[in-house]
Amino acid sequence: MSVTGGCLCGGVRYSISEKPQETGACHCNMCRKWSGGVYMGMAVSAGNLTLESEENLGLYKSSDWAERAFCTSCGSSLFYRVTAPGPHQGTCHVGMGTLDDASGVPLTAEIFVDEKPDGFAFAGDHATMTGAEVFALYAPPE
Repeated sequence: MSVTGGCLCGGVRYSISEKPQETGACHCNMCRKWSGGVYMGMAVSAGNLTLESEENLGLYKSSDWAERAFCTSCGSSLFYRVTAPGPHQGTCHVGMGTLDDASGVPLTAEIFVDEKPDGFAFAGDHATMTGAEVFALYAPPE
């Protein structure tokens, strides 16, 4: 079952070949600045995200291991993509808020909990990771 989504103005549209089964919350300083709050991302394996309209797609290399996609017209944050070589290369973390229908996608993890602002709290039990744990998983080896 594929799902669709896009930016606020409709200038960038995408489809995902399978409905995401979970979302994670990222509290890193970069995601907070990029999204204006906590970033709720859903991991989509390389090749499972298809851009349907991308004339307004902008890309920003935000680190040595990822780039961020946004709409150049309305400014919506869309996804970040892992660019570093390794098992996660090409994985996109699509913003949950960009789905046309985000119902039924539970929160299962929070990352960069060591950077989480005091006012951010989510109910329920889910996995947590510090920034160091995330870098060990995704960042390229030195």
